[in-house]
Formats: sequence, C-alpha cells, structure tokens
Amino acid sequence: MQVNQIPNRVFYKDGEEFLYFGGTNYLGVTTLPEFQSLLFSSFKKWGTSYGSSRSANIQLEVYKTAEDLLAQQIGTEAAVTVSSGMLAGKLALEQLQHNTDLIFHFPNTHPALQHPFSLPLIQNEKLNPFLFDSAVSRIGIVADAIPSLEVFPIDLSILKKIPSDKKIILVLDESHSIGILGNKGQGVLDQYGLPSNVHQKISIASLGKAMGLSGGVIAGDSHFIGEIKKLQNFVGASGMNPAFLETYVNAQEIYHLQRQQLKKNLNYVAENLIPNSALTFTATYPTIYFDQEELLQLLLENNIIPTSFPYPTASGKLSRIVISAHHTKDDLNKMITQLNIFSKLNFGFEGDTRFVL
Repeated sequence: MQVNQIPNRVFYKDGEEFLYFGGTNYLGVTTLPEFQSLLFSSFKKWGTSYGSSRSANIQLEVYKTAEDLLAQQIGTEAAVTVSSGMLAGKLALEQLQHNTDLIFHFPNTHPALQHPFSLPLIQNEKLNPFLFDSAVSRIGIVADAIPSLEVFPIDLSILKKIPSDKKIILVLDESHSIGILGNKGQGVLDQYGLPSNVHQKISIASLGKAMGLSGGVIAGDSHFIGEIKKLQNFVGASGMNPAFLETYVNAQEIYHLQRQQLKKNLNYVAENLIPNSALTFTATYPTIYFDQEELLQLLLENNIIPTSFPYPTASGKLSRIVISAHHTKDDLNKMITQLNIFSKLNFGFEGDTRFVL
C-alpha cells in the first residue's frame, strides 16, 4: 500500500481511515506535538544537518552531553553516537575483529551484526567446536538482545559452557529494547549474570525506533569506545545530527511519560486478549507475532494494518502487531476484537468472557 503521509496511529488512503499497528515507533514520539516542539527548537539552534567529521578541529559540546547521558543510562563507562544503527553495528564489528581471534553469532542475528567471517555459535544444537580450539583465546560473540520473532531477552546462559580460559567480548544489538525495557528504558545489557570471562560488554542500538531520532549508539568500556573513534569509517563519516542529540537530552521526561503509557497499553491488551498458541505476546514487550495468513487478512479487511514483510533472518514472512504508547483504548479495542474473533473461530474459546466489541 502506497501512502503519502507518515503512518501515525491512523493514516488515510483515498479518504478511508486505517489503524496502524506496525513500524517501530514504540513510544509514539515521532508525531507527538511536544516532542516535535523540542526538535524544532533544536533545529533552530543547530540547523538541519552538520556534515563534519567528529574528529574535526571544531567540536560540538552536545555530542559529549548526549553521549555521557547515554552511557549513564545504559550503564557503561562510555558511549559514542553515529548516524545510524546499522553504522553502529558495522563499526562495532570492525573493532571487534581487531580485538578477537574469531567472531561468533547467535542464530538469526540481525544483518547489522553479521560479519563475513563470523561463525555460528551453535552447530548441530551444540557449541561450535572452534570455541574449544586451543589456538583461539579471544572470542567475540554477537547477538540481538531481543531475537527476531521473540518477545523475551535472549538467553545467554549457554556462554557459561565456553571454557573459562577464553576471553569473551559480547556485543548485543539493543535496537528493539533500548527505550522500552529496563526500569529506566536502558535496555537489557545490565540484567545478565555473565561468566567472569566475559570481560567486555558492548551495546549497539538504533535510536530511530523507541527514541524517534535518526542515529545510532555504541556503548561499552572507555577503551573500546576510544578505539571506535580512531577507525577510518568513524573519522570519515559525519556524526549524528546535533539537533537530534539535543532533542534526546531535553526529551527525557517525555520518554519517561510515554514509557509509562506504553506499559498501561500493554497491560490493557494482556488483560483483554484471549491467549492462544497462534500469537506470541507478553505484557512486557510491545509486539505480537503471528504467521497465519488468515489472521493477516482478517486484520486488513477491518482496516487494521500490522507490519508484514519478508525478514532477512526469518524463514518466511514476518507479521507483527506493534503496540505503541500513542494508541488509544479505542484503537486497542478494535485490534483486540479481531484477534479474539480469530481465536474463537480457530481455537474454540466459546466460554471465555474477555473483552470483545
């Protein structure tokens, strides 16, 4: 479907209204008037772009201010921002290659963290034999914090089975967790009890999802971040838009309030949705995954538009309903009604008294 406006919670096509439950605007800030007001003020101060290297002789203080705040919130010694989440992943991989003997990836890792010479961490349902090679002492491991088609943080307990004499650098892609998970939206990096041989934990993320700002961040210990800043691909690239960074700093209260509203919306869905095996959902994460073409068509017939597209790390089409802080209770009711109708038609929940319009 071609549209000529940004899909907010609703959009219009040929005069017809559609409810939008797609995208990644988890906190609903991109079209929020008060958030836009902060952004417009920042544009007036910093201009619409700043096409200069971060290593140039003129340094903008807003970079340090925003990056210090990001590091504090994520729980790392340092952080550095770049123009996109994809670039953040590629720069982290480039530095990881310098610091390790081999890099391994968890199953279905996002392309941003796929290295041409990376090896699968799991082979034949066991740890890759190269992890036990005596010639390999420094190991890089990359993973999505929330794997595709899942709604819970990745289980990293398998790392405890790696020999303790191996030094591990762990890189987590927090693009779909930063801003929404953690008690302050810091993501999940700090929640793990990892083995002692994980001597560096690195977080990379797009800020263009929950945070609503085009850019990316790499967060970790000061030495790793310092080495990132020396890479040619960092020095030769323009930085993240300074207006976006100032907006990030000034929007902390908005982010907090929107995160609280998102939690309310998720709890409401959880209370009224008939659970069934066709839906992958938890009240702590704003996505409902499904793979039934019949359900997709039911939603479309009722002008409810989820995200649906072939995903690089999925076996087929990825279909997901994204619940945002900007969805109203009426929006949620309409979506829940169709899901409950589907459940009753296909799973026989006649006795369930949950909400149905």
